[in-house]
Amino acid sequence: MFGWMNKIIKIDISNGKQEIVEISDEIRRKYLGGRGLGVKLYSDMCATDIDPFSAENALIFLTGPVTGLIPTAGRYLVISRSPQTGTICDASSGGVFGNQLKKTGLDGFIVIGKAEKPVYLLITDDGIEIKDASHLWGKNTQQTRDALQEEYSTKASVASIGPAGENQVIYSAIMNDKDRAAGRGGMGAVMGSKNLKAIVALGTKEIPVADPDGLKELLTKIDRLIDKNPVTGKSLNLLGTSVLVNVINAHGMLPTENFQRGVFNDAEGISGEKITEVLLQKRSACFHCPIACGRSTKTENKEGEGPEYETVWAFGAQLGINDLSKITEANYLCNELGLDTITTGNTIGCAMELYEKGAFPHELKWGNADILEKLVEDIAYKRGIGAELALGSKRLAEKYGKPELAMQVKGMELPAYDPRGVQGQALAFATSNRGGCHMRAYAIAPEILGSPMNIDRYSAEGKAEIVALLQDISAAVDSMVLCRFLQFAMSISTFREMMNVITGLDFTDEELLEVGKRIYTLEREFNSKAGFSRKDDMLPPRFLTEELEEGSSRHRVVQLDKMLNEYYEVRGWDDNGIPTEETKRKLGI
Repeated sequence: MFGWMNKIIKIDISNGKQEIVEISDEIRRKYLGGRGLGVKLYSDMCATDIDPFSAENALIFLTGPVTGLIPTAGRYLVISRSPQTGTICDASSGGVFGNQLKKTGLDGFIVIGKAEKPVYLLITDDGIEIKDASHLWGKNTQQTRDALQEEYSTKASVASIGPAGENQVIYSAIMNDKDRAAGRGGMGAVMGSKNLKAIVALGTKEIPVADPDGLKELLTKIDRLIDKNPVTGKSLNLLGTSVLVNVINAHGMLPTENFQRGVFNDAEGISGEKITEVLLQKRSACFHCPIACGRSTKTENKEGEGPEYETVWAFGAQLGINDLSKITEANYLCNELGLDTITTGNTIGCAMELYEKGAFPHELKWGNADILEKLVEDIAYKRGIGAELALGSKRLAEKYGKPELAMQVKGMELPAYDPRGVQGQALAFATSNRGGCHMRAYAIAPEILGSPMNIDRYSAEGKAEIVALLQDISAAVDSMVLCRFLQFAMSISTFREMMNVITGLDFTDEELLEVGKRIYTLEREFNSKAGFSRKDDMLPPRFLTEELEEGSSRHRVVQLDKMLNEYYEVRGWDDNGIPTEETKRKLGI
């Protein structure tokens, strides 16, 4: 089939055995690649009660049918069961790794087993080799990349874990191309549990396209759509993702001091505008991406990339910190050590509120930027207070008797949008299959940014249908393996055009949406069998009972129960949030 390389290898790093995983044309059409195919393969291979750190657990790396051919399509996804949440989980990353992996002739690979000693995988046009990584163990992600590129080629793309992954911190990330992260859900910890330090991808093969002339024409259209959209064509290019700091703060929903408030008084000091003024060296981009939302930055002491919006919030407003340099250097350090910045900052914020409430024995105060670097290092190495913070906010708050102070869903910490100001996003947080996440359905687009249209952010009416639709589109885009930002610039029809021109198949808009619905329902089916249900589609009680006292989102709480009932009906799930047999039959699950 065109678009796909039509080859996936399963490798047991306990003994080096490799086998080709056969994927039928029907399964490719039903699940595409990336997230969807990964969920299908994982569900077929692994029991729902599997220990994420067991040798039998699978860790799946996949590209998609449009990888390497469309702007922003240098991405890849990693799929496994999360040690942080217990849900089936995927983590997505940009850079160039996905393109290099696909050009080796593989759509992806599956790792099972556990190596006796540290290893890395070398993937080239000739296949996969297991190499000794003893000399790399203990190095940070950037040292690892530099060492492997020196050995092979600067054209090689390296995905690796840092000390956090080696020490199996449950929210450790896989880092590639220096500063790109498959960040959420602890995929780095799963990699570390297998003694797998890194993957080197270096390929030269051509990707087959059904209609090359049609693709050229379509690329012109895509570039035009990206350029004319105010988010992708202007805002992200000029100010990066941190353009959102002032926007979200003005809407009274920039979470401050562990979501106790929705307005940060010094938002301007940590904004995208301030980053551009005092830190920006140049804009940077992932593979074949005209948006170029990345920021190459430099403080007095260090240089690197970022911080992104979620990170500048997590180490900024969430902790009451306004020192942009210290925030940025904490971001650099997370990239080097391999930590998810959203969970890292959130967990520190939880600990600060625990201390404020007299429930935590270690002194952690709002606004203290000087402790950030040491806390990040201690978490990665699980030493001192860091060993407790490495638990994540849910386990930490439970340990100290105040579970309500963990701002999480299903064990995954929430991102930088107070849900009391956005009813649709609140529902999306609660029903996210992988846990508290804005990337399953970015309802901020219509509720705050007016894309593709403005909807009333305060109203719960009709949000169930909108959220389910956004979730389905996002699942399809993740399975084609494209950057989520393209959803600002184009509709499902353009994504369908991409699939048809590249693969030669005849997808309709409705079929592509059904692919997304099938994937979302299969994820839910796995989680349901793992013990998740309506009780887990729940927000922290703060958002349901405590009104914000200032800002334009004040005097509001989330109307969750009503939206949940409507959402389950839209989805064809029962009152407990479990997919019905009829729904599974219709979707071919």
